Amino acid sequence: MEDFSSVLPMIQLHAGAQAPRECCGLVVRKQDGALQYMPCRNLAHDVDQFMIDPVDHAHAEDTGEIVAYAHSHVFTPPTPTDADRESMARTGLPWIIVNHPVGSFTINEPEPYIAPFVGRAFVHGVHDCYGIVRDWYAHELGIALNDYPRRFGWWDDEDGPDLYRENFAREGFVVVHQGPLDAVAIGELREHDLLLMRIRARRDNHMAVYMGANVILHHLIDQLSRREVLQEFYQRRTTAVLRHRALLDTGDPS
Repeated sequence: MEDFSSVLPMIQLHAGAQAPRECCGLVVRKQDGALQYMPCRNLAHDVDQFMIDPVDHAHAEDTGEIVAYAHSHVFTPPTPTDADRESMARTGLPWIIVNHPVGSFTINEPEPYIAPFVGRAFVHGVHDCYGIVRDWYAHELGIALNDYPRRFGWWDDEDGPDLYRENFAREGFVVVHQGPLDAVAIGELREHDLLLMRIRARRDNHMAVYMGANVILHHLIDQLSRREVLQEFYQRRTTAVLRHRALLDTGDPS
């Protein structure tokens, strides 16, 4: 394992300066072999989460080879959360987590991990409604969906992306129903269909996986992920039903 002792004091100082928000940054190896900690701006909506500014990430890549990610946990142990473990697996690099104000730390090596589908804490950009869709399709169907960087509140940004509408065709989905769900549309749903919804937003901002038997799996903002009945609230807010091309004929890619 890499020796990160030379950069730990800088990470701990950054954690103190950013508290009560989590700090975040990158450790790079410069051309002379020395390690340097590069503090990054945290774009996350909540104080106990982090999302590295892409501009800062690009600057770190220009400075040297990124060899580790770092962030802080404020008033909580420096052990990886489910979201940390899943994100760490995606980066394929060690994660340094420091506690503030104690200063304790852990250095964590990445390993394959998918959090349980039910009971996930909401972390926008990792454990959110699209995150659970990606994990479900990868784990249950062997279908890999691309991830898309997204800032909290993109659904109400007048000049922002229409994240789902712009990308679902690229990911292999087709529209099999347009508009709210009535009894006929519900009867035609298949297991693994995606329900695209608009919940108090300018554009479609939520999606759920249809599990069959009138049950959906989804992850609402600031709530735990859950399975629940496809109740009228969600039926009326559905704007489209999407089905992956691999499931059009049989309903099962195998």
